[in-house]
Amino acid sequence: MSSWTRWHGPAMARLWGFCWLVVGFWRAALACPTSCKCTASRIWCSDPSPGIVAFPRLEPNSADPENITEIYIANQKRLEIINEDDVEAYTGLKNLTIVDSGLKFVAHKAFLKNSNLQHINFTRNKLTSLSRKHFRHLDLSELILVGNPFTCSCDIMWIKTLQETKSSPETQDLYCLNESGKNIPLANLQIPNCGLPSANLAAPNLTVEEGRSITLSCSVAGDPVPNLYWDVGNLVSKHMNETSHTQGSLRITNISADDSGKQISCVAENLVGEDQDSVNLTVHFAPTITFLESPTSDHHWCIPFTVKGNPKPALQWFYNGAILNESKYICTKIHVTNHTEYHGCLQLDNPTHMNNGDYKLVAKNEYGKDEKQISAHFMGWPGIDDGANPNYPDVIYEDYGTAANDIGDTTNRSNEIPSTDVADKSGREHLSV
Repeated sequence: MSSWTRWHGPAMARLWGFCWLVVGFWRAALACPTSCKCTASRIWCSDPSPGIVAFPRLEPNSADPENITEIYIANQKRLEIINEDDVEAYTGLKNLTIVDSGLKFVAHKAFLKNSNLQHINFTRNKLTSLSRKHFRHLDLSELILVGNPFTCSCDIMWIKTLQETKSSPETQDLYCLNESGKNIPLANLQIPNCGLPSANLAAPNLTVEEGRSITLSCSVAGDPVPNLYWDVGNLVSKHMNETSHTQGSLRITNISADDSGKQISCVAENLVGEDQDSVNLTVHFAPTITFLESPTSDHHWCIPFTVKGNPKPALQWFYNGAILNESKYICTKIHVTNHTEYHGCLQLDNPTHMNNGDYKLVAKNEYGKDEKQISAHFMGWPGIDDGANPNYPDVIYEDYGTAANDIGDTTNRSNEIPSTDVADKSGREHLSV
């Protein structure tokens, strides 16, 4: 009886907990390829026996592959190929190392979805050739290729060019095998008819009015003969291009104001590298007030607005239908400028009930104008609840006179200064404030 109690008490609970822990580790091990060790962010394959024959992939329902930031592979003589879909799941990958292995071939689109890659180390593998197309979309800070039996050809001249243009003083000791099987330092490699291409973009005046059309022309040259393509980024306007051998044209129609300031590039690319010629598009258009809100209180009171227009629109405020004369107490401030968009405030310093009313913003340039109006209520009139109607009776307004308010004269009809000597019916004089 005591034995039964002993194995069905806390001791049995601990035993079951240990069993589940073992099962958990067993399942985690199944998720990791043979000869590899895996964590939530790292895959490490360095055991040569039995080794791996394909690029390591995590099993379904295991750790999320996008969380893997480093893959280290070493001593895997049977790993020869990286296919197009081998690395695509590891979108967060930053460091890839394959050293002392049998890597012979890397597919052109192998790293197409790995835009976070920063460091690649392919030291001492079996690579005889490697295309720059693998890496042209990556912002690599390190690409190590030492110890590979490259064949001397135009296909690897981009590696020499990369070494020559690197800002870092450290260079790799790279070699290639010529037709006689002799090792040639890559720095001394000379291949006839194998050089960088060039691009020349011919464009008319790229300052154009919204809604118009424009055509750009480009010519490329080089040996090997380069391919020509257009890089238009995220151009909104409708566009189409025509390319014939080393000549190309780009037609942009019904140009949108949203494309002002965007860069358009003509790119020439061959085995050795690429060259590009770029222009910036400037679009002129009438102003639009895209945002105007009621005042908010921060360090100062602010009537926030956003205006788009090119050239930069002139801004004018109206208060209750009259031109607002700005001063150091009430003025327009532009806080952020984004190409042709201006974010700012009509800034008011300690406004009172005298500043309640309608504020209208007018934006104007040579192509047109736009206007918007809002009502502002800063505080209630003295002796009246703050939620009262700001259109206070004229008789009480007259009792205050037309003296300047706390933030100074705000309109061009507030220039008269009333007399402070007022006599009542009993003949006594008093001061009206």
